[in-house]
Amino acid sequence: MKTLRPLYKVLDSWLFFKYLSSLSILQNFLIMDTQNLFFSLLFFFLLSFFSGFHQVVEGSRVSSHFAFRHKKLFVFGDSYADTGNNKDWANSWKVPYGITFPGKPAGRFSDGLVLSDFIAGYLELKTPIAYEWSKKLDHRLKYGVNFAYGGTGVFDTLAPEPNMTTQIGFLQQLLDDSVFLKWGLKTSVALVSVAGNDYSNYITTNGSAAGFPAFISSVVSQLTENLKRIHDLGVRKIAVTALPPLGCLPRSTAQFSFQQCNETENILVNLHNQLLVQAVNNLNEQTNSNSFVVLDIYNAFWTVFNQTQAHQVSAAFENPFQPCCVGVDAGSSCASVDEHGEKKYTVCSNPKTKFFWDTVHPTQEGWLAIYSTPDLQNSLKQLW
Repeated sequence: MKTLRPLYKVLDSWLFFKYLSSLSILQNFLIMDTQNLFFSLLFFFLLSFFSGFHQVVEGSRVSSHFAFRHKKLFVFGDSYADTGNNKDWANSWKVPYGITFPGKPAGRFSDGLVLSDFIAGYLELKTPIAYEWSKKLDHRLKYGVNFAYGGTGVFDTLAPEPNMTTQIGFLQQLLDDSVFLKWGLKTSVALVSVAGNDYSNYITTNGSAAGFPAFISSVVSQLTENLKRIHDLGVRKIAVTALPPLGCLPRSTAQFSFQQCNETENILVNLHNQLLVQAVNNLNEQTNSNSFVVLDIYNAFWTVFNQTQAHQVSAAFENPFQPCCVGVDAGSSCASVDEHGEKKYTVCSNPKTKFFWDTVHPTQEGWLAIYSTPDLQNSLKQLW
């Protein structure tokens, strides 16, 4: 699977064939006598019902007219999920971002697809429209909305974009304006990818090492309130990502010549993830449901790292901690140019051989590897 578009075409064609087949079956029923029609329809319904039930239990992503299907995806968070909300000053709108997909910068912080694209594909949905474009492309609202903004967090960060609380407020406003109806959200999914920028901001603003655990606790506490608020708006399946191993991002491994991770950062990440799991379990108990799911991004990253280092993947990434696109000096980054418009970055010859695109974000191939791990697939099955 190189992009999700071929998957959509296959699914659309398959569904059309099933539709035609259903019409043919119904036409045959209409020429039967009344008694045979009743029993045949009853048999057809029961067969289809249990067939659909079996597919859901097994976690199958093959559509069925009688299997449960999610109707919309609502996305909240940061650059791991953003598909075009940041303003045009952001790197995600500059060359060479988007060179793999769609072939030019399109607002994604990668060379191609990002996490939210793959999650949408898993749910058999087209990628929901970015909120900033929703008024111009309102026909795409039927798939949901992406409210994620790169650089944002649970709390305000240095990025001049709306934090998670404000993002949820955008959905509230759409409900108030009757763009969506609350009962319609019950068959929808919310994806939340957030918190890494909160910790970057804490460090950048000279937060103390001694105060880090308390700050982590406050982040998870506010994140929990936000998850509950999404549930109160009507969404009944809410997936929140665990933090990835932030100490393994190239911005952290650069000091070790991209050879090893910063274990101190990863210890703090583990504290966040432990508190998050506890909070999600409590939310499920409080709501007497299984509405809240933690997506195991942390172990998914490590699975890819370990497989790569042991050469256990079909197209092993070259050094997994070294990015594809980097600035030429300490003051530049991927997509940087000087006052004359000259490039101040370099790009690897083939992004498919790199796990990381820049110093923070995976490549499309990196996200595909993460998405394909048992760690993430097993988490995703809880959304059905």
